[in-house]
Amino acid sequence: MQQLSRSELLSVMARDIPALLPDLEAIYKDFHANPELSMQETRTANIAARYIETLGYEVHERVGVTGVVGLMKNGDGPTVMLRADMDALPMAEKTGLPYASQKTGTTAEGETVFVSHMCGHDLHVTWLMGAAKLMAEHRRAWRGTLMLVFQPGEEVGKGARAMVDDRMLERFPKPDIILGQHVMVGEAGTVGYRSGTILSAGDSMSIRLYGKGAHGSMPQNAIDPVVMAAATVMRLQTIVSREVAPLENAVLTVGALQAGTKENIIPDDAVIKLNMRTYDEGVRQRMLDSVHRICCAECHASNADQPPEFTTLSSYPLTQNDVEATATLADAFHDWFGERAYETAPASASEDFSVFGREWGVPYVFWLVGSTEPKLWRKAVSSGDINQVPSNHSSRFAPQLHPTLQTGLETMVVGALTWLDAPA
Repeated sequence: MQQLSRSELLSVMARDIPALLPDLEAIYKDFHANPELSMQETRTANIAARYIETLGYEVHERVGVTGVVGLMKNGDGPTVMLRADMDALPMAEKTGLPYASQKTGTTAEGETVFVSHMCGHDLHVTWLMGAAKLMAEHRRAWRGTLMLVFQPGEEVGKGARAMVDDRMLERFPKPDIILGQHVMVGEAGTVGYRSGTILSAGDSMSIRLYGKGAHGSMPQNAIDPVVMAAATVMRLQTIVSREVAPLENAVLTVGALQAGTKENIIPDDAVIKLNMRTYDEGVRQRMLDSVHRICCAECHASNADQPPEFTTLSSYPLTQNDVEATATLADAFHDWFGERAYETAPASASEDFSVFGREWGVPYVFWLVGSTEPKLWRKAVSSGDINQVPSNHSSRFAPQLHPTLQTGLETMVVGALTWLDAPA
């Protein structure tokens, strides 16, 4: 067999994409209309598992609750891991699409909520299934082991850890490279890569402040947790403005302040829920320390009988792409996509994708795929108001299906072939 270059091989495989796209579009629309909450992705996982099983992959199900791992051992060579997350969000969809989700689900806390794929994980699963098919049908053109990972629970920061804790590192071959991607706002058809930090660390916590309740007409008998919480929220905002250097990017958002049931009752406690995003481990730790210091100090200043109670809701590590591997992949992207591949700025979103690379101790690369209709994106850029474009987690986030479906599929195949060996 004559050995083909990567570009030649990609060109051969790309000829099959137009015929594959209608099936992938149907798969995507089905996933979009039938989303599942984090760690409950049984239907999605089953569809993905059965699909890759028919292609000849060795399939392992229920890895980390609902995770799926597919292996295709195709001779000696490197092991390449491709990852896609599967879960949806507890929110209503307002896109107006004919295949928009109308589904509801029950959260881990027992609450009934609307469920929708407003982050784009339905596309991620579809991309990986399409890449699985192309790589299987052209297995004579590469050597090595391809590992497909359909991961649960990214939105709650539990899925990657659950798979690792389910003996993933012992049960499956150690990858030489781990690759992943995310659909984002940005011109459809483009691919953004970055060496080093590409996504922020994310930390969410709940803080319960304990006071002493009393009648609203007799505040002298109370230790008012509402006042305590209000003062704490205001003081927390000074962490970024007064404790973080201007060149050290960080965000701290208090998304919830919950206390009391009636206007004339001073409650016993109050709850603050906050989220932090940081791009440096040192800054992250300083901010976490500051949150604890401020909350404890405000409780002490209010003469509270007990200190605050801190509960971690989620914790996402920095996503720091390997420098050498990113340079290798960037060259491959530029060869295939030309000017549509570009170096992106760090995003303030967070992911648990890097857990796999950190635990295995191997290089990983994560990149971003644009999904906004080009004219809309260019207009937003020229007007200096890209915030007008509905982004991930917006109830109106609706990726332009074409060419986004093909672009994401191609990036996965390019990534895999960049590390897999050519046949001898």
